[in-house]
Amino acid sequence: MHIHLCVLAPMEGRLRRSVPNLPVINPDRLKTAKALVEKAVKLQKVFSVQGPYPVIRSALWARGWVERRLPLSVQRAPHWHGDEEDDGDDGDVSTDDLADMYDLMSRLVRNETSYFYWTTRRDSIDCRSLQRDQMTNHFANAASFTTKVGLCVNLRNLHWFDAADPDTFFPRCYRLGAEDEKQAFIEDYRRTACTSLLQYVVETSRWRRNRGEGVEEKSKVVSVESEGNTLKYSSECAVHRLVGPGMIDRALHVCQEFLNMLEHSDIDVTMATPPVLTEQQWDEFLQDYYLVVHEGASIKGSSVFVERCQAMLTRLQEVCPQLDTDGLQNIWIIKPGAKSRGRGIMCMNQLDEILVLVDSDSTLIKDSKWVVQKYLERPLLVHGTKFDLRQWFLVTDWNPLTIWFYKECYLRFSTQPYSTKTLDSSVHLCNNSIQKHFQPSHNRHPELPDDNMWSCSQFRAFLREQGRGPEWGTVVVPGMQQAVIHALQTAQDLVEGRKASFELYGADFMLGRDLRPWLLEINASPTMACSTAVTARLCPAVQLDTLRVVLDWRTDHQAYTGGFQLIYKQAAVEVPQYVGMNLLVEGAPIRRTRPPPHRHPEAEMTDKLSGHKLYPASAYCHSGKENQSVGDKKRQLPSASPKRQHEGRTTGQSISSSRRGAPLVPRTLSYSLNPPCSISDSKPHPNPVLRSQSSRPCPPRAATEPQCRALNTGLPSLHGLLPALEVFSLRPNIVAGGLTQYIHQTYIVILFYSIVTAF
Repeated sequence: MHIHLCVLAPMEGRLRRSVPNLPVINPDRLKTAKALVEKAVKLQKVFSVQGPYPVIRSALWARGWVERRLPLSVQRAPHWHGDEEDDGDDGDVSTDDLADMYDLMSRLVRNETSYFYWTTRRDSIDCRSLQRDQMTNHFANAASFTTKVGLCVNLRNLHWFDAADPDTFFPRCYRLGAEDEKQAFIEDYRRTACTSLLQYVVETSRWRRNRGEGVEEKSKVVSVESEGNTLKYSSECAVHRLVGPGMIDRALHVCQEFLNMLEHSDIDVTMATPPVLTEQQWDEFLQDYYLVVHEGASIKGSSVFVERCQAMLTRLQEVCPQLDTDGLQNIWIIKPGAKSRGRGIMCMNQLDEILVLVDSDSTLIKDSKWVVQKYLERPLLVHGTKFDLRQWFLVTDWNPLTIWFYKECYLRFSTQPYSTKTLDSSVHLCNNSIQKHFQPSHNRHPELPDDNMWSCSQFRAFLREQGRGPEWGTVVVPGMQQAVIHALQTAQDLVEGRKASFELYGADFMLGRDLRPWLLEINASPTMACSTAVTARLCPAVQLDTLRVVLDWRTDHQAYTGGFQLIYKQAAVEVPQYVGMNLLVEGAPIRRTRPPPHRHPEAEMTDKLSGHKLYPASAYCHSGKENQSVGDKKRQLPSASPKRQHEGRTTGQSISSSRRGAPLVPRTLSYSLNPPCSISDSKPHPNPVLRSQSSRPCPPRAATEPQCRALNTGLPSLHGLLPALEVFSLRPNIVAGGLTQYIHQTYIVILFYSIVTAF
């Protein structure tokens, strides 16, 4: 007896039509499949994968997991059916019989719960609806550091998390959609133009000295551009336009003001203080700067400024860690805030062009999507060609923050030699998705790879040839690790951490000429396409090692984790249980009331130091309205007339009726500001002695004005202002929950001052 089972082929964008002649399933194979499925379900080894991840599928099948295919989703064919994007070796599971077995097992678990999700996009799975033991490869709200805007904003708060300066590993960055940051960018661009001009003066002077040129040669055109890791200067015989030396003096003045600001020497600067340069002067300066740096114009008499420029650059070097990488051209890179693979990125070096570009798209301005970042004009080059590094890291927990760093990375080269004279993306953007559309330049060094990729092993060999081999382990790797840790620290309070979740990220770095790594961006769901021989080896390896960490190491901390190394595990932080904050405000005003009808001389007490009358709060004679119900009267605002009474109470919630008949003044803050008497026309005493409430007799009925003005609290006298004190008890209602803030009971004393006309 044969059992006929309807088996559908894997989906290739859409379901195939059913085949009339169904295959015959061997009963022994069906029995085996059922047994494997029952075991997998019992051990909670059911997984779902969305996207072209054949390595993940085959690795989980080999571990005894069974795949439940996600419904209503476009699934790529498993590796045993072939994947045109995968050039690597995904294992030896390739027979049709085994593929049919996997397909059969997948159909047997179609109604079971998946306990492991691996998807391309984080919004494919709602993390909040998952059970505690269901794993997924994404965290919610991770866009706080995986977008250019999020990383730009978060790293500014690093000083709250660690004693580190983001300017030492992250090029300064601004959101052009925010008006205040747009203005900050304009100021930074102008200041960078000044520092670039000073560097230009010093370096051209050094170049002339090396060539043995005299003063008469200064009228020649000098063009400057980067070639390799040095600057290339060329001189032409034609006399070019000369620019006055006043622009150097202006640049020095701007840099000095910047140093004064950093040293807080500008503390007396007010809004009325004129700016360093007016807008018209800035426009003139930038036009001269473009002529000199971009077009090669000469500065008349610049030699007398060389020493001053060098001294100013030395001082700036101590406070500006990015001065070495800023270069001379003042190039900035403009990025759409949430796009990937280098789409929409442009390099520009003129301020007005940058602002016109951003202002042309009102949608991006409104959403603050444009990000402008200082371009690293002096990177480390390999055979005169720019490159960047793709470095993987894995986060398995956010509390405590747990970060794994992969031991291998790879380099991505541009197809054209590096030059700052052209701002084309083929020169400055190293993304493989961009460079694959360009033909390599004929002027490239023959040792550069045709597929534009190197492994880190090849790069380390290059460093050894340059005599800098040890710096990989002492400068590059520690710098990348610290940059990753700092970036995640600033996002820890924003990402919705989940104990059973994990996520693999790809960080992009550039290296300066001193091999210091500079973080450019962090990517979620980094590509695992085996596009070159380098990625064909590394991408499958990093996926397998990810499973080793999240499956094996999670249950056994002695398990092998492959190329991942644990570089950071924060101490666990215990948090109080509450949801939200419900503030309750309680209190009542301390009123200035009518004088008492009778005066008792024995109740009068004179202060020994000043001779003034002090009255305890209990000496107040109430007007009789305090016992009124809150609902029977309206709150009266403080009046300028002393005859008006300050009535009512201010609360955040309703006050119990049992407390309505008595003044609601906390005992710890029970102070009397004004004596219970009329106010005379005499002047207030200049130095009333302040005392808190104590056991004192009642004040006399008739009191002089100095007696009335003597404050019975620890607050200073205002000489003519009669303060009305209202005391509130502000405390939070703490409810069970899971946020991470400590709320302490707080008392807020609010003083309302009213000017009273003396009669």
